[in-house]
Amino acid sequence: MYGLGYYGMYMDPTYMLVIIGLIITLIASANIKGTFNKYDKVGSRRGITGAQCARRILDANGLRDIRVELVSGRLTDHFSPKENVIRLSEATYNSTSIAALGVAAHECGHAVQHQVGYVPIKLRNGMVPLVNICNYTSIPIILIGIILGATRFALFGVVLYCAVFAFQLVTLPTETNASARALRTLEEMAILDEDELKGTRKVLRAAAMTYFAAAASTALQVLRLLMIVMGSSQRRRD
Repeated sequence: MYGLGYYGMYMDPTYMLVIIGLIITLIASANIKGTFNKYDKVGSRRGITGAQCARRILDANGLRDIRVELVSGRLTDHFSPKENVIRLSEATYNSTSIAALGVAAHECGHAVQHQVGYVPIKLRNGMVPLVNICNYTSIPIILIGIILGATRFALFGVVLYCAVFAFQLVTLPTETNASARALRTLEEMAILDEDELKGTRKVLRAAAMTYFAAAASTALQVLRLLMIVMGSSQRRRD
């Protein structure tokens, strides 16, 4: 998408939308890192690790077949339904902080979503193949359409790129629901006390904001692509 920084013989003025999207994303990224680092220094009273927390939650939900593994990196935690495994980063797996327990419980929330057939996560997973195709083909189609002066063909490329935005919109309730499940479970299973949950809630809220930022950034890209295509069409008519 950054290949459309220039068109015609001058700088694309809509590139400012890219900059705005980048700023939004960077702010959200800095916020989650800063919030996690802050509450990663606050140890939980019960002293269980992120890995132990995940194991307890999974077992309590009858998900004993799901493995909990260590993965390299920081904040690289994720649940892989195909491999039936929750991978916790080095900052989460052995940590006893309220931040780590929140992240571990969040990933368990995704596992429970699969177990109960939560509609948004099923929809998101079903969209992955289509979104991958649209992501790789949309920009070339837009470029070809602009070069050939085929506005409708270029607009078709914009429509394809909208699939990426739709995917991110479906991701939002999936992530917020996983966090809500995490907080409720941590409280019901007495893994964290009420005052500890306040910090954990801030960590998960900051994490959710990264997904909102990504969706906002993509929305700006859709607007930019549409403006480029229509602007190119207008110049041809002039």
